[in-house]
Amino acid sequence: MTTFQAGILQAIPAIGRYVFFSITPTALNEPALLRNGLQRLAALVDGERVVAALGHELVQALGAQVPGLRAFPELSGPGVKAPATPVALCLWLRGQDLGELLALTRRLEKALAPALKALRVVEAFRHGKGVSGHGLDLTGYEDGTENPQEAAAESAAFVTGLGAGLDGSSYLALQQWLHDFDAFDAMSELEQDHSVGRRRSDNEELDDAPESAHVKRTAQESFTPEAFVLRRSMPWALHTPSGDKAGLMFAAFGSSFYAFEAQMRRMLGQEDGIVDAMFRFSQPVTGAYLWCPPMHAGQLDLRALEL
Repeated sequence: MTTFQAGILQAIPAIGRYVFFSITPTALNEPALLRNGLQRLAALVDGERVVAALGHELVQALGAQVPGLRAFPELSGPGVKAPATPVALCLWLRGQDLGELLALTRRLEKALAPALKALRVVEAFRHGKGVSGHGLDLTGYEDGTENPQEAAAESAAFVTGLGAGLDGSSYLALQQWLHDFDAFDAMSELEQDHSVGRRRSDNEELDDAPESAHVKRTAQESFTPEAFVLRRSMPWALHTPSGDKAGLMFAAFGSSFYAFEAQMRRMLGQEDGIVDAMFRFSQPVTGAYLWCPPMHAGQLDLRALEL
């Protein structure tokens, strides 16, 4: 029987919403409100249309502990940084119809009130289709080419061997990257390909790309131990009075935070001073570590939190 939230393994949906919640001041003084809200949430989370991820702050407020769950570290390198912006709860809504996701958001908000309140929503979507069948980043490059497949994907993404309430859970590193399209467009086609480490036209990896190329910085098998994650990233966009803002909501699911953090530290140049060329045209503006509980009897399994 599948114990993980199935949406983590499934293909990227046509439309997604990332709904971020904070704990209300009232609930901080009344932990029973949090427990009741999460019990109502558990009954609504199917693990497919709704993937639920809990932050360290929320687990602490419940007086519980999840092995390996911690706050996102503030990371930096030569002239670059990966900020920490912790959240109590993130619900990744997945579907084909925005109207349905709007209605679903309202149901979830009502179930969590008055313990948790929605802080912000990031609208996301699938963009295009690359030669390998994956969606595209808004720069036109295929995203997720090096994802592990089938049994290897489950091994990379999910916890095993820790017992009921933990097995089938997943650790999520979530970052919102903001693209600078003017900077990207100012680069030649060769510079763009060398920044990513692949040709945009056919998604082929470039052997002659510089060491700063993103593909070389994050080659999962080049770490000791190897650092495999399951990427389930989605493009996002927002119109503001100053113009459109857009980028990639980077989501890395793992059996721990080790693989993501090893890759991120190398991207920032902490190993050898070489900064990932992605930083030439994109910057992470948020960063959070979260824990995705497993499923049990058709609903979210919160036994690890003693709920």
